[in-house]
Amino acid sequence: MQGSDHGLRPLALPRGAFGPESVPLYERVAGQLWEDLRASGARSSDRLPSERILAERYHVSRVTMRSALGLLAEHGAVQAAPARGWFVAGEVTAATATAHVEGFADYARKHRIPLSTRVLLSRVRPCTVREAQRLRITPGDSLFEMRRLRSLNGMVVALEHNRLPLALCPVLVDTDFTHASLYATLLTADPPQIPRHAEYAVEARPPNREEGRLLELAGTSVPVLMARQLTYSQHGHPLELTDQAYRGDRYQFRAAIT
Repeated sequence: MQGSDHGLRPLALPRGAFGPESVPLYERVAGQLWEDLRASGARSSDRLPSERILAERYHVSRVTMRSALGLLAEHGAVQAAPARGWFVAGEVTAATATAHVEGFADYARKHRIPLSTRVLLSRVRPCTVREAQRLRITPGDSLFEMRRLRSLNGMVVALEHNRLPLALCPVLVDTDFTHASLYATLLTADPPQIPRHAEYAVEARPPNREEGRLLELAGTSVPVLMARQLTYSQHGHPLELTDQAYRGDRYQFRAAIT
């Protein structure tokens, strides 16, 4: 890669000897790769070495390197071209650096809150007609379904129900989401699947029997905040259907409205 600096600005990513150990490896690699691109004078449209070469250069697996590249793509720093590889995308601004959907694990990591997850269900099944309509796939297509109980700092907060087209990321079925992040796993897909924006609706209601039991609300008057979310990828395709039941006393929804 040749040429002078062409507006490549620092990203809010860990860097310097891959950053602190508390940060996931793929994030540390992404930060180091971006710093190296800037130091080398990379310009918009410059082609990056292959994933294999990059993985060898940074002494990580190709899966980790693909996740790192996916994170940089999420920030608008690089982009993938089918059958051609990865390219520098150009200038990164504050707007592009934050233009993505934040997952539960992302929130916990950002605020340094201990997160624990109990997987209640993880399976592949045919999608229903209604799910197919919302996800723009064919009824009966393979759907990855997962239900998890999420806790922050030892306190149960949310009951989560995720449904995703399996074809977008087949590795979902073999991943242990007791510890793994769903959105980080989507970055390992080929091509990476980046949650870019979402339609989100939330309402308060009394918990049903299961929610009351799992969220430890039995015998209380605390409501649940029921959030329904349809997430879209960087390509504008539906990526994930999620229903989340939050304890009303442990969840606060904030949004910027324009």
